[in-house]
Amino acid sequence: MDKIMKMLLVEDEPKMRELIKIAFKKENFKIYEAIDGKQALNFLKNDDFDIIILDIMLPEIDGWTVCREIRKFSDVPIIMLTARGEEFDKLFGFELGADDYIVKPFSPRELVARVKALLRRAESKNGEKDNVIDAGGIKINTMSREVIINEKVISFTNKEYELLLFLCRNPNIVFTREQLLLKVWGYDQYGDPRTVDTHIKRIREKLGDKSNYIITIWGVGYKFEVKQ
Repeated sequence: MDKIMKMLLVEDEPKMRELIKIAFKKENFKIYEAIDGKQALNFLKNDDFDIIILDIMLPEIDGWTVCREIRKFSDVPIIMLTARGEEFDKLFGFELGADDYIVKPFSPRELVARVKALLRRAESKNGEKDNVIDAGGIKINTMSREVIINEKVISFTNKEYELLLFLCRNPNIVFTREQLLLKVWGYDQYGDPRTVDTHIKRIREKLGDKSNYIITIWGVGYKFEVKQ
């Protein structure tokens, strides 16, 4: 990322805000700080941001409410930040429109990596031309929902298509099965990794000579990487 990115950091704990600012000190970010949910929403009324790091347990207005309000007018990437790691809280955050969820205490380097990954994904979506993605010869028309490989239209089920599209839009990023379930199926399917494995197998069969683009990361999940 060559340009300076604008981040809104919404966190009421001064030490946590300082830790995050230090983590991004050498990165190209201009950080704006809000100490409660009301202040965060006021920032967003008057300015645009490239990414938001949003704590859940906030004074005035909690992070869940802030996230819900943001999604009424913006698709800016949001990372929820909280000390609560229960499954229900994560699912609720994703349901409200959060893009990622990180639990305190966390590695500052991991937070930086997740922020960069989200920004790459956002840039990839914004850079799609004529609604067609070309991922190493796998062409996906997001308007007609057609997948074209070697000049042939290949038939995919709805979820196979959505899973392939998600992976192609997020190359070189390792996703756990649980993350893929949440992003593609939604929270109702959370907890059944066999669903992902089955769909990956079927997608590979249909990709033919490009099946090796979907790489299994043993013990973790999958990533999409174009093989030269």
